[in-house]
Amino acid sequence: MKTDTITAMPPAKNNDRCREQAKSLQPSNTMKTGQGGCVAYLLAMVIICIIPSCGGKKAVEQTMPPPSAQYVIGPEDVLKIDVWKEPELSQSVPVRTDGKISLPLVNDVYVVGLTPLALQQELTGKLSKFIENPTVSVIVEQINSLKIFVVGNVNNPGVFDVKTEVNVLQAISMAGGFTEWANKRKIKIFRRQGGVEQVIEVNYNKITSGKHPELNIPLQPGDSIVVP
Repeated sequence: MKTDTITAMPPAKNNDRCREQAKSLQPSNTMKTGQGGCVAYLLAMVIICIIPSCGGKKAVEQTMPPPSAQYVIGPEDVLKIDVWKEPELSQSVPVRTDGKISLPLVNDVYVVGLTPLALQQELTGKLSKFIENPTVSVIVEQINSLKIFVVGNVNNPGVFDVKTEVNVLQAISMAGGFTEWANKRKIKIFRRQGGVEQVIEVNYNKITSGKHPELNIPLQPGDSIVVP
């Protein structure tokens, strides 16, 4: 997972101010002579460096988690399983049509419906019975199960077989956009998870206005978008 990157960006004006302060605090001839003068001079330079006005503002670039962190694993996906210092356990495995993968020691593991992080935690628990403090990572190498259904008041309704994770805006675009009579404020996403049908309401206008970007959720395999 990516971490925040902090870069110091001192403005040019602050640099000029620092130089002026440095000149004002340059040691006199008395300070330059003798060991005490040298110490005083060094202390003056340290003070200059820590004056708040000399420091520039810090620009913080926050990065979103990679899509695979939220993606839900589906049949026919290909997963890369890495177990640190255990090369015989580290391999790429396909998700079978029955929703399982096969690995040494743990045999068959049902993975459909899990995120990579959830599967990582499950494999860590299973492998801990055989390996002391296993370090496991799970990466989705290939997405082959992501089929999205878009129906209702869109120009090209249908089933879309995609190879990368898509969100609500992207799915609507793939379906050719809205028709003239589409109700953009009451879009519904039907999602089956754990045997339970969920209905998620999405207001398209709130997403495009920039006020609620969190509504532009990533879609999961089998999601159906209904535009009234």
